[in-house]
This record gives sequence, C-alpha cells and structure tokens, in this order.
Amino acid sequence: MKQLRPVVLAGIFAVAGVLSWAGARLWNSYGTLPGVPLAAPIVLAAIAVVLLATALSLRGRLKAQRERRPGAKGVDPLMAARAVVFGQASALVAALVAGMYGGVGVFLLANGLEVPTLRDQAYYAGFSVLAGLGVVLAALFLERVLRLPDDEDDATARA
Repeated sequence: MKQLRPVVLAGIFAVAGVLSWAGARLWNSYGTLPGVPLAAPIVLAAIAVVLLATALSLRGRLKAQRERRPGAKGVDPLMAARAVVFGQASALVAALVAGMYGGVGVFLLANGLEVPTLRDQAYYAGFSVLAGLGVVLAALFLERVLRLPDDEDDATARA
C-alpha cells in the first residue's frame, strides 16, 4: 500500500476550493446559496478524534510488543491494514470537503460579512476547514504509526 503524499492532499484541497468558490459565485448569481451545516465541523472533528485515538492506541500496543512486556497485546495485521485504509480514505475525503468549504468560505468572506447569517456561515466553513485539516493530520499520524520498517534485504538489493 502506498503512503499518502501531502502534496496530493494539498492539490485536492486547492482544486476543490477553486471549483467550490466558482460554483458558489455561479449559484449565488442565480439564487440563494445553500448554507453550511453546523454539523460539518462537528462530524469532521469527531472523525479526527477517532483517527487520533486509534493511532495512539495502536502506537502504545506496538511499543509494548516491541519492548516484550508481559501480557502485551499484539496488533492484528488485518486490523492495522483496515486502520490505514480508513485513515487514507478519511484524509482524501477530508481534503476534498475542506477544500469545498474553504472555497465557499472565501466567497462568503468576500461578499457577506455585513450580513450576520452569512458571517455565521463563513465561520462554520472556516471551522470545517480546520476540522478537515485535523482529519488529514490525524490520518497521516496513523499512517506513520503503522508504517512497516524497511526490509534490509530490499535496501541492499536496490543499492
């Protein structure tokens, strides 16, 4: 399984942000822009907490296993693979969603700071971007925790 590259996630965020900003401009010219739900940053923050808790739990279990502590529970390889896949999928979706809310937030900041409801929507969009960043960081940390050490035979064969 390949590791996530932060450059790819930043590219997804940027493309989604630009497209979302353009879509918000177009939508607003034809009618009323739909609001940013209050649940968006809450759900993203909850996913970030789950990813971080999983990473910390697995890191502790792997450390106990490496130190050969008595009664240490090992990490099931299938569970570790599922955790990595969940982290990678969450990071990709969070980059997309954060870019979308970032583009809408920029549009709202540029056009609606004097209207209290639009200002609140801009805040919700900003909090969604921050929570999405938290998901990405937690997923990258989880991926780092579960990274396998390089095999020495492969390293010498490549040299």
